[in-house]
Amino acid sequence: MTAGYDGKEQTKKAFISIHAKIEVPFFPSKVGVSDHSVGAVPTVSRKTSWRFSSLAFLEDGPWDDVDKAISLFEVWDGVAIETTSNGLENGDSTGAKRKSVPQHGQNNPLHQRPHLPLSPLTPGQPIGLTTPPTFASALLIQNDTILHVGSPEDEPITTFLSSNSSSSETVETIDLAGRSLLPGFIDGHMHLMIMGQSLTKLDLGPCKTLSDIQNTIRAYAAAQPDVPRILCRGWMHSMTPGGVTAKDLDGLDIPGRTERPILVDTKDLHSAWCNTAGIKDLGAEEWKDVPGGTIERDAETGKVTGVFNEAANITYVWPYLARVASVEERVAAIQAAVEAYHSVGYTGAVDMAMDEGAWDALQELRRRSPEGKIPLRIAAYWLVKPMKTDEENVKQVERAIELAKEFNAQTTPDCRIVGVKVICDGIIDACTAGLSEPYEHNGHREVPLWTREQLEPVVKRADEGGLQVALHAIGDETINTVLDALIAHARPERRPRVEHLELSSEKDAERLGKAGITASIQPVHADPAILRAWPKLLGAHRCKRAFAYREFADHGAPLALGSDAPTAPHAPLPNVYVGTTRRSYREPEYETTVNPHFALGVAEAVSAASQGVAYSCHDENRIGALKKGMKADFTIVDMEWEKEKMKDAKILETWFDGNKVWMAKN
Repeated sequence: MTAGYDGKEQTKKAFISIHAKIEVPFFPSKVGVSDHSVGAVPTVSRKTSWRFSSLAFLEDGPWDDVDKAISLFEVWDGVAIETTSNGLENGDSTGAKRKSVPQHGQNNPLHQRPHLPLSPLTPGQPIGLTTPPTFASALLIQNDTILHVGSPEDEPITTFLSSNSSSSETVETIDLAGRSLLPGFIDGHMHLMIMGQSLTKLDLGPCKTLSDIQNTIRAYAAAQPDVPRILCRGWMHSMTPGGVTAKDLDGLDIPGRTERPILVDTKDLHSAWCNTAGIKDLGAEEWKDVPGGTIERDAETGKVTGVFNEAANITYVWPYLARVASVEERVAAIQAAVEAYHSVGYTGAVDMAMDEGAWDALQELRRRSPEGKIPLRIAAYWLVKPMKTDEENVKQVERAIELAKEFNAQTTPDCRIVGVKVICDGIIDACTAGLSEPYEHNGHREVPLWTREQLEPVVKRADEGGLQVALHAIGDETINTVLDALIAHARPERRPRVEHLELSSEKDAERLGKAGITASIQPVHADPAILRAWPKLLGAHRCKRAFAYREFADHGAPLALGSDAPTAPHAPLPNVYVGTTRRSYREPEYETTVNPHFALGVAEAVSAASQGVAYSCHDENRIGALKKGMKADFTIVDMEWEKEKMKDAKILETWFDGNKVWMAKN
């Protein structure tokens, strides 16, 4: 059930209180310092004079004055440390009180080293695994802003209540009965319009074989005689190890009628497969090959067989899907995605493949919304597709720069263009990820979608134009290439990022952290239930390097958790479950774990799914944490703070801008 959000300025004051477990904002993972202030707790490492971790603060409790503890999260101005009575002495990590620290100015070591991570860990030291959350018991909001986090007896709350007791303004008190109140989650990597469209597509995820796929589509076609096209999602190459063609989808429609186009997306959206009617509807026989993509053809006749991979799918199939959908359908898809995101606790999202069709639909939804505001904070990365020349590639960057001048943090902070996205390789399941060694089962090595020489002009121009750069890299060779490009051409203060990072070398995990590049990770892709083919494809020795999240964090990389929806389940807490247990959410009975030594801690993962994502897009001063002055975006959860129980957590309510936008039934 979705509660209304009218976008109007509210006059109601709300006091969320009594027996609530409110997670005090902290960031046990790494956060780089730049000219944007960052919430964190200072302490000192023995290794260098000025290193910071939240561990000592959390172990120094319990705190009698929660408000004082919270104030520690506000001691940063981006380049310096304020003196505070609650801290640690230089060189001491035992919990002793700090005597003094440098003030603002050139003598401050952080002034000369503005990109030093706030809380780097000694490699191998599992602080993130053991750091517990810290809780307050009450939260006070007014309109769309948090006024105080702490205890019901705190002076700001008692004063506020007494001063308003005789006024006509409403103060609402809500008893959460010990449930947890968390910052609104922000999906660090998703595809907004495609996510909404996927909600109406036939899900092939439960299928295991080609026969399962055919039977599922045949039954759906019979049950849906009026839809003009049969659109499906969730196909995995492991379901069809012998390969597929259009003929495998022919003859599945209702007998006796003209066959409708059938179009099937892979789970990862990197490939599409259609029937013969689909080839005609797409106009695929007229398509030309594109750099970084394949249009599969019959070896003898040269005719299109109905499978399109990587850049061919992005260049041809994605625009087709946008084109055949009306404006109303695209707007409805985005609205459906927003509502689906509210239902699992999200108040924000990072769209990682924005294009003209999706952007137009998003702006149309804004025009139709009260005061032009959608109740989901959206930061978008413009998709740059591989073209034949550097000029064509850079032209796409120029379009993103143009849009960012109009839609940015100052003009439209909740719907903005923040950077560009480049898909630099494919995926391991399709054997299109860029690897330093051949695939184990066939000796094949994939030609890169982007060479370093092609990538560098795009990265350089985007950085010069004030944009962030997000590079999709799954295989170890591609990860190495994108790190070379980002380290050489993207300034750290822009907060560049690498998406996925599924098979990295130990050396590149260290390079990622030392450069302060954001590790944009999706633990749901590490679900053991969907990795059964990896040992055959990669060999057991390389599987040991899969999803090395612990190394990224320990070396100092900021973490941003996302789902990559609709390629994977979008709910954040199941994502946290997989990231912390390394077990399957899709098949809970499946007991296999994937490299549990690379697991994240629970508090670490929850922070990375909220504050970490906000930080990655330069928005950590407004959203992603629960503290004074921040936006009143939060979710109420019935949960236990144990990693094994994350999959059982229940989202009860989602609040955006101080308004309840979703509430669970019953």
